[in-house]
Amino acid sequence: MLIPPTIRMIDPQDSSQPISRLAGADKASRPTLVRWHVMALLVLVSALTFVDRLNLSIAGKFIQDEFHFSAQTMGWILSAFVLGYALFQVPGGWLADCYGPRVVITGAILWWSIFSAATAIAPRLPLARWFGLAWSFAIIRFLIGLGEGVTYPNANKIVSSWMGAAQRGIGNSMFLAGIGVGGGITPMLIAWVMNNWGWRTSFYACGCIGIVIAVVWHFYVRDWPSEHPGVNMAELAQIHANDERSAAPVFGTPPTLARGGRVFLTASVWGLVLSYFFLGYASYLYYTWFYLYLMQVRHLTVIQGGVWGSTPFLAMALLTPVGGLASDAAVQRLGRRRGRQSVVWFGLTFSSALLWLGSHTADNTLAILALAVAAGFIGFASTGWWAVCNDLTPNFSGSLSGLMNMGGNLGGWISPVLTAYIATHFGWTRALDFAGVLTLAAGGLWFLVNADQKLEESNPLVMPHQGPSF
Repeated sequence: MLIPPTIRMIDPQDSSQPISRLAGADKASRPTLVRWHVMALLVLVSALTFVDRLNLSIAGKFIQDEFHFSAQTMGWILSAFVLGYALFQVPGGWLADCYGPRVVITGAILWWSIFSAATAIAPRLPLARWFGLAWSFAIIRFLIGLGEGVTYPNANKIVSSWMGAAQRGIGNSMFLAGIGVGGGITPMLIAWVMNNWGWRTSFYACGCIGIVIAVVWHFYVRDWPSEHPGVNMAELAQIHANDERSAAPVFGTPPTLARGGRVFLTASVWGLVLSYFFLGYASYLYYTWFYLYLMQVRHLTVIQGGVWGSTPFLAMALLTPVGGLASDAAVQRLGRRRGRQSVVWFGLTFSSALLWLGSHTADNTLAILALAVAAGFIGFASTGWWAVCNDLTPNFSGSLSGLMNMGGNLGGWISPVLTAYIATHFGWTRALDFAGVLTLAAGGLWFLVNADQKLEESNPLVMPHQGPSF
């Protein structure tokens, strides 16, 4: 079990502490809505990560044509981002639990925005002279991945802090919906910018947008609702209603694990990590090869590819919040274990079936729509993984979700390279069928996941340390 770090006991007589504010809350007052503003900013941050993640996929054809990269070389460049992203999931989660997500996300956005802009000058950097042109692109993408790898464990930590136990599904679905928002606008936006001003301009623009969002995030968001000046007592009471949290870490003190970290050997944790590995493989088809698939296999133009390439992400933006609501409703009706499982199984069954249908359909419109809705059902199901991280260990959800997302992104790292190999040797139909099989395998591993399991020791009631504001 997890041992929380050094904690500060609450003095009920101290009116400056959050528990006193809750006890004296005026039940007639209208709750503020700051938590939903924070969730909206999470959507924006998540969308930005996918703008910066997908821009190279959209620019890939221009870069391939200009520098004469083969499909295999482009696959390695695309997968370099995913390797960096995967490797920094666990350190990113540890940073969230140790120092708080507000300052960590701010630094991460600035980091990846700078390197996103640097992609435009990759051919002129010393890296190109030292290691070659392809390696220059790959190293920059790897460094972007390191920065973005911090984001989702920290976002899950924000949800754990700001959303009550009964709203974990919808809370996680909101930042996951940012995947659909960012993915939905990126193909159209980047294709339009590249058509008018060239592919390099799109990377400069992404860097500038990121810096603006980092500033807004840092000055508005706080690690805990009790630290935010805009949150009233009625909203605090709503957030902490039915919250089983018994302890919270003091940021700045490293979290530790009991019994040599054997918590990570539980069936639930292994089920989460392995199933997310398989789901990550299928998901990254859309993040890396889908736009090029539309142009090379379905023979769409650049603008057509931009429009149709957005459809999987629009489907994610629509179906992911539905999945979050369904997950919370299923928990209320069936309990945590069966509730979370049922929504995951429903979403992945439909996703796998639609992947098969899209890969075997000759008509472009029907095939692309089927593949797009398949992506939407991946988003529908994915809320379950992130919500269960908060169910199992709300105080250490950053670390656990980082471990889980590392597994998913290791699958994503393999995806562009293996997909290119299968497509080259056996055809794109087989490549998409293989992704459908792995989607079903991800669902099957959820028999191991028990959201009722508790991975933390019971502790006296404490509240988060009120850290300094910057």
